[in-house]
Amino acid sequence: MNGYLNESNFMMVEEGFTTRDLVENLLVELCQAVRAEIARVQSIGIPADKIFYSSPCKQVAHIKYAASHGVQLMTFDNEVELSKVARSHPHARMLLGIAADSSPSAHPSMTFGTTLKSCRHLLETAKEQAVEVVGISFHLGSHGLEPQAFAQSVAAAQLAFEMGTELGYRMHLLDIGGGFPGTEDTRARFEEIAAVINSALDLYFPDGCGVEIIARPGRYYVTSAFTLAASITAMEEVPAEQPGSDEEESGSKKSLVYHLSDGIYGAFSCLLFDSPCPKPQLHKRRCPDHPSHSSSLQGPPGRAEDRIADSLELPELRVGDWLIFEDMGAYTITTSFPLGGCPQPQITYAMSRVAWKAIQLFQGKPLQTEDDRESVCAPLSCGWEMAETLCVTPVFAPAGII
Repeated sequence: MNGYLNESNFMMVEEGFTTRDLVENLLVELCQAVRAEIARVQSIGIPADKIFYSSPCKQVAHIKYAASHGVQLMTFDNEVELSKVARSHPHARMLLGIAADSSPSAHPSMTFGTTLKSCRHLLETAKEQAVEVVGISFHLGSHGLEPQAFAQSVAAAQLAFEMGTELGYRMHLLDIGGGFPGTEDTRARFEEIAAVINSALDLYFPDGCGVEIIARPGRYYVTSAFTLAASITAMEEVPAEQPGSDEEESGSKKSLVYHLSDGIYGAFSCLLFDSPCPKPQLHKRRCPDHPSHSSSLQGPPGRAEDRIADSLELPELRVGDWLIFEDMGAYTITTSFPLGGCPQPQITYAMSRVAWKAIQLFQGKPLQTEDDRESVCAPLSCGWEMAETLCVTPVFAPAGII
């Protein structure tokens, strides 16, 4: 067993420590790790009053952490979120999140914010719970790239501002969110969207009205930060009569499915959010006279739901060929997660200190102190049938805490 077990492989616990005690401690540590984002921002010199904790669903532990570190600016869009903040952060300054974009293009998994119809009720509830509301927030995302949708959102925000002012709040902050395009090949260019937003702001929140405007242009900055190369790991031909082939004349052209080395659980996780798939480029040039085929791209074989793109016109490719995807920055690597769709649970192995000392004896290692030698009697055998000869009840198999 020499070299097989090391104390650093385990969390050492004292006798009488229960599994529940261990889980409680681990959860505290995990919450500390998630809070690292706020700590990281503050470490580069950003003052607490400039940090906007904009997550629509916050853990109570994180709210308390923000409160203890002077971060006050947060959002809410429902009574549950409001109550969490009211209990855990009485000095918070809240922005009411509104879902101003009701267009069919809005991605369902990214829809946050309350309706205008519910705004007054939530503002009244905040007043009852003594929560300070200072403004309005909305976030359209990249699927709301119609410039007029931004103008409509600004107009809706102005109505919500009026409700807050009527209830006695000093409304002075408007967050127009993000989702701004970072490439030139979008339905609307950034300059066009910016012009519409500025016109709407001039109309509904003119200079001198006392309202500060903030935005979150993360996607705009990082969309083009990366280019992805993915290889073809498998391919198959789909009969023309099956779904996935839109050819009218059966047999006139082949319909091919290519499986790539990456998929929606990796860099293409952007497709699960609100990003369209970038158009692939061929790594190797094909002869111009090679026919193109209706093609689909999927992730690694074995996962039918891992669909990347359909109805592409591509020349016939081979296993081992590479496809190049530009503009793979926002919501790609940072949102990827392991196979199966769920992050793998963290595994912690726990062992009592006394059991570890017994294992040291099994390995023939001398105990370090006199107290150690007195607390553990050398076993006659390492077999479980001789366990009763030990002075303590040993736990030789560590418990996996998930």
